[in-house]
Amino acid sequence: MKIKMKTLYVGLGMTFLLLGCDKNEVGDISLGVFTTQDIKLNTLVDPLVTGVTCHVASIEADLSLSDPSDSSIACRQTGEISTAMIAAIDKSKSGEVVFKKSKSIFFKSMKIRRVFDAQSQTLMYVSYSTKETSGSFKHSLSTVPLWGTAAYNKSTTPEL
Repeated sequence: MKIKMKTLYVGLGMTFLLLGCDKNEVGDISLGVFTTQDIKLNTLVDPLVTGVTCHVASIEADLSLSDPSDSSIACRQTGEISTAMIAAIDKSKSGEVVFKKSKSIFFKSMKIRRVFDAQSQTLMYVSYSTKETSGSFKHSLSTVPLWGTAAYNKSTTPEL
């Protein structure tokens, strides 16, 4: 019986350790000795436009019931962007969610949405929280222009 209990405790401990690991995490900055909050740095490759990589910085609290909603995002072209990739994306005004992460047990999540601005030939990536915090919904924006890529369509840009 004692061996089964030890095995159970070890299994639970390993599960909690693995839950804290994120394969996309590239940095972890402690905010101090007397806090459980850290700044987590994650890298995300757009699943459809694989030539775009986004880096997201967000506050996470390991032993807390909720995480702060603050996050920032920076996206850059890190590879080829083709016309086929742009043809495959949602071009509606609301775009599409390309990443979602739970931020608390109270149904708060952080989402990253891609929106295509056809007129300026630019991909916009907005990171936002799904719950209001301190009177506002926290959000951050980054853009990736298609200028200079195979996907750039000169016929849709206005003449100056």
